[in-house]
Amino acid sequence: MEILLIVISILLIAIVLLQGGKSGGDANIMSGGNSDLFSVRKERGGELFVTRLTFCLGVAFMVICIIL
Repeated sequence: MEILLIVISILLIAIVLLQGGKSGGDANIMSGGNSDLFSVRKERGGELFVTRLTFCLGVAFMVICIIL
């Protein structure tokens, strides 16, 4: 069970690091340009898959931690 937790941890770290930022332009936020700061953006294709994979890995990580 501990090996599964380590594997899920490594996968979760890798997936989170590969994700793109959802804010779009961090420099835009710092400079005060917030015209599209709260705009609704739909995820499609690869972004949607990565988001769902991150969620599933996070849930699996929490469940295994609670079990252990």
